Amino acid sequence: MKTLAELIIDMSIDEYELLQGDISCPIESVAYDSRKAGPGSLFICIPGAVSDGHDYIPQVLEAGTTALVTSHDTDDLIPNNVTVLRVKDPRHALAMIAAAWFEYPAERLITIGITGTKGKTTTTYMIRDILEDAQIPCGLIGTIEIICGGEHIPAKNTTPESWIVQEYFAKMADAGLKAVVMEVSSQALKMSRVDGIMFDYGIFTNLEKDHIGENEHPDMEDYIACKSRLFRQCRTGIFNADADYLDGILAGHTCRVLTYGIENPADYRAGNIEPVHDQGFPGVEYDLTVREDVPVHVTVDIPGDFTVYNSLAAAALCRCMGIEDADILAALEKVRVKGRMEIVPTPGEYVLMIDYAHNAMALEALLKNLRSYAKGRLICCFGCGGNRSKDRRYEMGEVSSRLADLSVVTSDNPRFEEPADIIADILVGVKKGGGEYIMIEDRKEAIRWCMKNGRKGDLIVLAGKGHEDYQEIRGVKYPMDERVLVREIIEEEGM
Repeated sequence: MKTLAELIIDMSIDEYELLQGDISCPIESVAYDSRKAGPGSLFICIPGAVSDGHDYIPQVLEAGTTALVTSHDTDDLIPNNVTVLRVKDPRHALAMIAAAWFEYPAERLITIGITGTKGKTTTTYMIRDILEDAQIPCGLIGTIEIICGGEHIPAKNTTPESWIVQEYFAKMADAGLKAVVMEVSSQALKMSRVDGIMFDYGIFTNLEKDHIGENEHPDMEDYIACKSRLFRQCRTGIFNADADYLDGILAGHTCRVLTYGIENPADYRAGNIEPVHDQGFPGVEYDLTVREDVPVHVTVDIPGDFTVYNSLAAAALCRCMGIEDADILAALEKVRVKGRMEIVPTPGEYVLMIDYAHNAMALEALLKNLRSYAKGRLICCFGCGGNRSKDRRYEMGEVSSRLADLSVVTSDNPRFEEPADIIADILVGVKKGGGEYIMIEDRKEAIRWCMKNGRKGDLIVLAGKGHEDYQEIRGVKYPMDERVLVREIIEEEGM
């Protein structure tokens, strides 16, 4: 149990106003979901896109809430024995209160935050694998999952709400972990989910014109401004020297600056980049030069230029932490990331890969990077989600048709639309691209066709689902893991 005064100790006096009651009141628990409020609780009223926590004040008072944090003036219906604090930003208040409630677990961990349009997920896994190999137990918070020791929890958001972040930081520290690496999305920075954390290290991967629109960022200026916040709350920042909008990301930074890159001068630089094939696993190798040091040869069993950038970021970070090159190189060579250019073994003489590319920008980058690895045809099997912009369908269809030798158009998450209608929209873009295509609505059957018709040297990529293990149809998520589908097809076909 703590007092309200202890929970708001890190908030400046101009961030809140006591409307009634006493901040020395004891707090038994903290809630921002009205269903979790109870006797002696502090309830933080969070305005949301769907509902507003202020609307649930009567319910939490009935449940026995002792204190409220609001951003509105309160009416006369709140009893005098309930303490009411008005704040400028409830989400910031939640973050600061969460840190205090869990007794500042970030201070017991080496904290690493990664932001950027692409590359966050792969880079987090690379860093975690390196640290684990170097005997530094490391937790992970990201798009796919939260990892705390041997526990793997499926993720709901790239960066969870601040309370959940602090809760898992505490679990990690209590479990004896020494570090945590996490994806920090622009929405998380915008919505104060990592407020109150001074990261030891921050990484900027890249920035592209994505996440602009309703319920995200109104324009690029806002997107850049949100991303840049990380570098005013970290001690050392590691930046992609080749990235667009780098100047905007660096604006107002307060951290030590290190850089990595391929084209521009950088502290950590990759040269002599070559694609490699090793027993069916396409990858990349390059020489890593750190300032004037002797180059170190790096091999990663994940293909593409963006793999070079991701592994450079991971190597730069781990070198900053004093990790030996041998540990860095050994971990990078064997790193695997679920749903990110993930190779799935098959008996065929082709390479089958699963990737999360689910918009035109990601698909174009993927197919361009894979082109040099396809000794035969580059085949792209993909669909588009329902109840989303039709432009995405046209664009993905055109990209696949233009860059792949064959497009296999199928279903993804149709949600509340008919799969055939979505496919018809995709085919508008496919026909514009002018490439060869076939249409197979059932995703398993589309994968089966690819496997049965794959030739020696072909590279088949199943795009869009990545780490997802479900298909969403009319509000229900049905189990569907492409890795399982591949195994079933192998068994059913006697391959």
